[in-house]
Amino acid sequence: MELLQSGLKVRQLQVFRQVLRTGSTRRAAAALGISQPAVSQQVKQLETALGLKLFERSTNRILPSREAWELLRNVEIALTSLDRLEASIFSMKNDEKQRIAIAAPAVFGFVTLPKVVATIRSKTASSVRSVSGNYEQVGEHILSGRADLGISRLPLDTRLFEWAPIGSARNVCIFQRDHRFSKKTCVEAHDLAGEKIVDIDPQFASHQMNFNALRFVGIEPDILVEYDSHGYEVGFVSAGLGVSITNEIIVREYAAFELGAKPVEPSALYHYVAIWQKGRVFSNALEVSLEAILSAFHPVAQSAPTVLPLHAASRGADRSS
Repeated sequence: MELLQSGLKVRQLQVFRQVLRTGSTRRAAAALGISQPAVSQQVKQLETALGLKLFERSTNRILPSREAWELLRNVEIALTSLDRLEASIFSMKNDEKQRIAIAAPAVFGFVTLPKVVATIRSKTASSVRSVSGNYEQVGEHILSGRADLGISRLPLDTRLFEWAPIGSARNVCIFQRDHRFSKKTCVEAHDLAGEKIVDIDPQFASHQMNFNALRFVGIEPDILVEYDSHGYEVGFVSAGLGVSITNEIIVREYAAFELGAKPVEPSALYHYVAIWQKGRVFSNALEVSLEAILSAFHPVAQSAPTVLPLHAASRGADRSS
């Protein structure tokens, strides 16, 4: 199979990837079940097609160049997408079960994704692959073909994605149940004076919002530990090391930890959505999977203060019938 107008072939990319993975043409040949000269020939043909020198050659050794490592990342994305395309076509032709890949921040593996998988398995023969990452990476997983659906937050690029609303959430403070905050109806910035705080990494906008609110009332935050992915904070809070600020949708993933949670003011509003690549054609299994995600969030969506419009005309038409 040729790719693009350069005459680049899928087999060349597969061989190239295997050489970098194994570290030698000999081991790549063994892994691919072909001869070592055949591997060397495919690599040379790839270099000719690209007009790049990908390897430095010496006696019995080839060393990847900087360009080779840079190329590998995009080759991985391309081959993963082609693998998924091939699997999808085979599934359609042979009525085989489909594997659904769902991208989401790892924190949703506590409560939501198990519910989603249970629903998918009860209604289809499909298996499920969970792919984790932050909200930006969830989008990358969708666009690269590593995931079919994702759980993310607005804003999103309307040129690249379509989505259906999951629900909206405001900030809450989480703490051990015997904490003094359990007697309050709302936690305000001045209430955090003297508290050890488990805070999200400074690169996140919510960190800046929390800091600004505290400093506005003359309080310098006492940060115990910073974390860069939702899910870590619950361990520190459960251990009695401090309090943390998250939001209503994230906190539902922490039900098993039996923590207290109270609204926070000032608060931000977060809009959660199920996303997919713009123009994606849905199989029956994918349709079931999307409905499973929406159903898993249904209690939150019902109580959310904001209802978002469905950002996909065709899918909206399906639900209105």
